[in-house]
Amino acid sequence: MKHILLFLAVMLLTGCSKDSEVMAQTMTQKLYITIGGQTQSATLVDNDASRELVAALQSAPITVTLNDNNFEIWGPLGRSLTTKNEQMTAQPGDIVLYNGSNICIFYAGNSWSYTRLGKIDGLSESELRTFLKAGESNISVTLSLSSGTNAIRSLTPNSSSKDEGNIYSLNGVRVNNPSKGIYIKNGNKVVIK
Repeated sequence: MKHILLFLAVMLLTGCSKDSEVMAQTMTQKLYITIGGQTQSATLVDNDASRELVAALQSAPITVTLNDNNFEIWGPLGRSLTTKNEQMTAQPGDIVLYNGSNICIFYAGNSWSYTRLGKIDGLSESELRTFLKAGESNISVTLSLSSGTNAIRSLTPNSSSKDEGNIYSLNGVRVNNPSKGIYIKNGNKVVIK
């Protein structure tokens, strides 16, 4: 009986360490995926492939055409990345590299040998199906390191005094009840805490 309990304890610790290992490999770097005008963030894992992808995206976003495969959208990334394939069961939201040069984004599960890249943040399985356009072909997907908002390079003061005191978001939309964040007020950047 003592040997069985010891065996079970070792198995439990081994199982936990694999999950902890995946958690420890998570990068703070975010990947942004844009499909049909909607953008979702994904958290990348820390491995050679994801670091190479980030390096490529630092010069410009990458747009690829992906197709549905009844559990994922997938297609050529347009470049090869370093692989560290492992047998896994991909879950909804997982982003993986297949055969070193194909990207796969899952809305259902599938078991195969992949190199893990990351996971889309916070979408349910049905939300993933909608976002990823499950069932469609020739899906234009843009991968980037920014959420799509552009930085303001310069401000031109408005000569109208009626605009004084108004607060605007960084993309120029007037905000009546701003929450925490960075805004433009009277031609200057302000931080609301």
